[in-house]
Amino acid sequence: MSLYQRDLVLNDYHPKVFAYYFKTWEKHDMAFHTHKEVEIMYVIDGTCTVVAEKKSVAMKKGDFILLDSNIPHRLIVDQQSPCRMLNIEFSFIKKTGCFPSIKDLANQNKKFATFLSLNRPYIVLKDTNEIYHTLKNLVLELDKKESDKDIMIQLHLAQLFMQLARITAEEMKETHTHYQANVYVNKTIKYLHHNYDCDIQVKDVGQAVNLHPGYLHRIFKQQTGSTIMEYLTSLRMEKAKMLLADTEIPVTEICFYIGINSRQYFSALFKKHTNQTPLEYRRAFEQNIAKFRS
Repeated sequence: MSLYQRDLVLNDYHPKVFAYYFKTWEKHDMAFHTHKEVEIMYVIDGTCTVVAEKKSVAMKKGDFILLDSNIPHRLIVDQQSPCRMLNIEFSFIKKTGCFPSIKDLANQNKKFATFLSLNRPYIVLKDTNEIYHTLKNLVLELDKKESDKDIMIQLHLAQLFMQLARITAEEMKETHTHYQANVYVNKTIKYLHHNYDCDIQVKDVGQAVNLHPGYLHRIFKQQTGSTIMEYLTSLRMEKAKMLLADTEIPVTEICFYIGINSRQYFSALFKKHTNQTPLEYRRAFEQNIAKFRS
């Protein structure tokens, strides 16, 4: 049964673990296969590659993948990097006993309800040091011989599902935030390239992309490693070098073509970026061209 089958939230089901194991893989190249159970593959140590639906996912310590039922997948482990993994495979059976069903848990927890509606063939996540602890306790309970262990198994499985839902929600939030940041950073870069010859301040850029200047400044630095004004200055210097090399515009006028209204300030900036004055740069370029032609 799929993790996302609607019947799970319409009727009463319990999860049931059908297989689980710790294993250290040396060199391994598994063939594509599928199974009816949902699977969690957790990397305890080392590295590996999981190929799911023909997409390769590189995994390292603390990474895990949740594979829905009947999804073609394979495991590849390089000989130089053994990989120790914990795997569990589970599906769903009609509810027995008093423990809340999957439907009950979804009705009580919005994140879990959202999680059950994702319908992703697989999800790759980074553990926050809680998933492995829960998986290990689950496996230890499954290994016990006591006849009354079922309630503890259900508790661990419910805890696992709540943790998966929470981590997935955080991952989706971060992905959305990162995507939104990229959108605004790309808009900013486009604006700078179109308007570098104007007098620009950060507030002007914020207004142009419809974002608070302080927040824009922060995400731009996070995404590019430089501030907006540092990026603009580097862009202007590249444009200045092009104008000095490819045009006959007087050196004293170049600054006005790149949005800098002070000759002295432009000259100081240019020397800081190139270790040459604008005039030295032009003469050096002309000399190189003359040598090449001769």
